[in-house]
Amino acid sequence: QEWGDQYDIIDKHTQSGLELVEKYVKFVKERTEIEQNYAKQLRSLTKKYNPKRGCKEEQECRFSNHQSFLDILNEMNDYAGQRELIAENMMMNICIELTKYLQELKMERKTHLSEAKKAQQSLESTYKQLDSSKKRFEREWREADKAAQYAEKTDQDINATKADVEKAKQQANMRTHIAEECKNDYAAQLQKYNKEQSQFYFSDMPLIFNKLQDMDERRVRKLAQGYVLFSDTERHVMPIIGKCLEGVTKAGTNVNERNDSIVLIEQYKSGFERPGDLDFEDYSQGINRASSDSSLGTLGTPKGPLELLGKNRSKPFWLFSKKSKPTVTEDFGHLPPEQRRKRLQQKLDDIGKELQKEVDQSEALDKMKDVYEKNPQMGDPASLSPQINQTAQNMERLRLELSKYESWLTEAGRRGDSIYRSHSNNNEPYSPDGTPSEEGTPDPSQAIYAEFDDDFEEEEEELVAPIGQCTAMYNFPGASEGTITMQEGEVLSVVEEDKGDGWTRVRRANGNEGYIPTSYVSISLSK
Repeated sequence: QEWGDQYDIIDKHTQSGLELVEKYVKFVKERTEIEQNYAKQLRSLTKKYNPKRGCKEEQECRFSNHQSFLDILNEMNDYAGQRELIAENMMMNICIELTKYLQELKMERKTHLSEAKKAQQSLESTYKQLDSSKKRFEREWREADKAAQYAEKTDQDINATKADVEKAKQQANMRTHIAEECKNDYAAQLQKYNKEQSQFYFSDMPLIFNKLQDMDERRVRKLAQGYVLFSDTERHVMPIIGKCLEGVTKAGTNVNERNDSIVLIEQYKSGFERPGDLDFEDYSQGINRASSDSSLGTLGTPKGPLELLGKNRSKPFWLFSKKSKPTVTEDFGHLPPEQRRKRLQQKLDDIGKELQKEVDQSEALDKMKDVYEKNPQMGDPASLSPQINQTAQNMERLRLELSKYESWLTEAGRRGDSIYRSHSNNNEPYSPDGTPSEEGTPDPSQAIYAEFDDDFEEEEEELVAPIGQCTAMYNFPGASEGTITMQEGEVLSVVEEDKGDGWTRVRRANGNEGYIPTSYVSISLSK
């Protein structure tokens, strides 16, 4: 009974331990769901307040207070990524690991309890055999005693024949012999049971209990490691979270109210001259106080102050007046002088860039035509005529537009230093400072049909040019599909910026490309 109590206690204790592991796994899962929902809400929040492309808010990002707000949104987006990383690591390192270990413990516990059950059943079976042999010995001994008493009684009976006495003695001897056999069998069963009982209590059960104890201690140790991981998982990303918060602080310190005012003034500076003083108009001259009423009537009704100002009345009040939206004109004449000059200069630069592209296209087509003429098997030169004609028309159109906008810019008060203005006269490319480049032809690498080299070999497909570099601040295993491994301090080329999902595409020197977490690197984009 005592052993049975101990067995029940161990059974309940080990089961309670397994239930605790299950409870902790469930707790961590719910924590990861909270982290994921928190990160999702943060991402939705940052997306909600991020300006859309081309909207008014995006145009206002040239002001430091607007740009700092965008920087805060980006930092919060990175912060959300770290919360997702916490949830992912907790799920992988705690929930999945403990769930797998829990299944192993359940199987092991079932095996040990099954061994204990078998040992108990074996001992009970041996005890039943002992009890059966004991009862048989008791029964046979009584029968032998009765047979002996009957034989003795028959031998003393004077009326009994000799045959009756002999028969009674034989019966008594047979019963005594059977009783001796049962006695020996009982003794053997008793010895067997005592041996199995000793092995059960001193060997089998202690061994099984030790195994269950070892299993439970391993469970406790594994659970303790899970407790530690619960803290370490979050502590591991604390440096990056700290950098996100530092970024928010830096965004606040980067606000420069003076520069914002200067940017606003420079953007909307009108160029209008301030209005001069109004002249005094003396209407009292020539008025005769003694004139008749009829003569006074000829002067008309006195006018109010604004009417007296005449056509000049609008000048001193233009700054505060509400004007209707002007009609947009091609020469930007609806804008103030300074703004008009800026827009005309910008338009000249844009047209100049388009013209340079058409010039490069024309030169590439001429080179391609020359290649076809020398090597007819590569293509028909006449097939390029439509493209050459179209390019020539585009160039002529752009040159006319350049001339038109240059005249408007001159009219606006300043001739623009367009880097492409001489295209209206010749095809010679210009450098950014407005002077002709040293070479008369553009860089061959810029030509559209650069694959036609001297040996007419096809050029291999070029990789996307990097837009900057980044330095790894932390190690990244790159275990997921599409990611790339990264060691702390490693310098990589940035191929594609973060699109708002927390990942940046990079390339190694050997050409391998993949995605890495944006918050794990320090990025420096090319100007």
